[in-house]
Amino acid sequence: MRIAIIGAGAATVGLLDALAVSGTGMGEVTVFEPSAYLWRGRPYGPDLDSVLVNAPPAIMSIRHQDSGHYASWLGPERAAAYRDDLLGQPLVPRALYGAYLADTAEAGLAALRERGWRTRVVAARVVAVARSGEGLRLALRTEDGHDHPADRVVVCVGGGTPQDHYGLGGAPGFVGDPYPLAYTLGHVPAAADVAVIGSGLTAVDVVVSLAARGHAGRIALVSRSGMLPHVWQRPLGHRPVHLTVERVNALCREHGGVTLDDLAGLLRAELAGTGEDFADFTAELLAAGSEEPVRRLRRQLAAVDDPRIGRRVLQETAHTVGPYAWRLLPGPDRERLRGHVRLATSTASPMVPVNAAALLRLFESGQLTMVAGVRKIEAAKGGFRVRGDGGDLNADVAVNAVNPPPQAVPRAAEPLVTSLLTDGLAALHPSGGLVPADPRLNVVGDLTGGGPFITSGIPGVAAAGARTVRALLDARTG
Repeated sequence: MRIAIIGAGAATVGLLDALAVSGTGMGEVTVFEPSAYLWRGRPYGPDLDSVLVNAPPAIMSIRHQDSGHYASWLGPERAAAYRDDLLGQPLVPRALYGAYLADTAEAGLAALRERGWRTRVVAARVVAVARSGEGLRLALRTEDGHDHPADRVVVCVGGGTPQDHYGLGGAPGFVGDPYPLAYTLGHVPAAADVAVIGSGLTAVDVVVSLAARGHAGRIALVSRSGMLPHVWQRPLGHRPVHLTVERVNALCREHGGVTLDDLAGLLRAELAGTGEDFADFTAELLAAGSEEPVRRLRRQLAAVDDPRIGRRVLQETAHTVGPYAWRLLPGPDRERLRGHVRLATSTASPMVPVNAAALLRLFESGQLTMVAGVRKIEAAKGGFRVRGDGGDLNADVAVNAVNPPPQAVPRAAEPLVTSLLTDGLAALHPSGGLVPADPRLNVVGDLTGGGPFITSGIPGVAAAGARTVRALLDARTG
């Protein structure tokens, strides 16, 4: 079997690792990736040391169902060197995590070659996939005009790029895409007043990195919601026993489907097992939309050691159980969840305590402010004017830290996606993303159509890679 993988980010690493540990041989794997930074994708390329992995090691393993794989790669010396005292866990720069992904990919390719697989990496962008004249094969066209035959194609092109919601593209002082921060922040004058558009994890990265570089100007987080991410709590080692894929699957078999109330019941049972009150937990979550951001940040930072498991369970299962359960929910329940998209994102993708502490110091010093209820941002008089519910704010520089929407098509992949749609190999899902219309095509990662509105995390990507490998091997033996 000839397997062609388009893209070489974290999703492809999970795919290659799952194929390597499957013990199956032989075949051919070709990875197509034009970037010089193989296996890292957009998030984990070279950058400032202040740009940290936003999660503890136990949920950053790219090997499905092996939560210790990444921690083993780190080893005791690196783990100790990067230990965060607040979280009690190692938090490494994202570029170092990129080295873990690269080592895992190269080890997977080496293991496949030892079993007789032919492997290669083609440094070119795939711009089209079409049905081949040979009948059962597909043909990939790269931008250099070459065609490459394949029996199975897996699209792993990563997530989208930030949207320019306020039409500021081309304005002097506007940074449309902040990464890599090592490059973009190098062009921000040290005394400039900076408006960071957004208040999620990307915005946190920008603010913390500006401070780490000794920025002297004022910084404002400007967004519609004014809601900061939650703060990670120290891991307790609790493993969910009720809110699991197995229990969700059992409910689906028993009732012919799964509802949001069913999932809430599983979470209720999970909390009851440790004596926690479900109503109190949900009330605290929902209060995030009205609580003053700095007060909430201070309170959550003080609760890093809180022994209650509620948020910990929700944060873990949002990425492990969530993608599976989402596809089983009826439409009205999905819409109910979409109505809480900002809260769900804030909860499922928390910031690490060291960044939360940095933000709090900046807020308390007065250098950092929060502007919520933003209605308009416009270029004006050599800078920018932010219009919010509390009045106007002027800035010299505007950094677009709005997170790309889930299931968005990356700009670089638009010709490829157009080709797949034109040839009938795939279709666009009504809520975003790409759905294969041909059994020879698979999509892994954030572009997968029909997935939840939360951007894919490493656990979800690893699980999807393992499922895709099983499907590929089943097709081979079928």
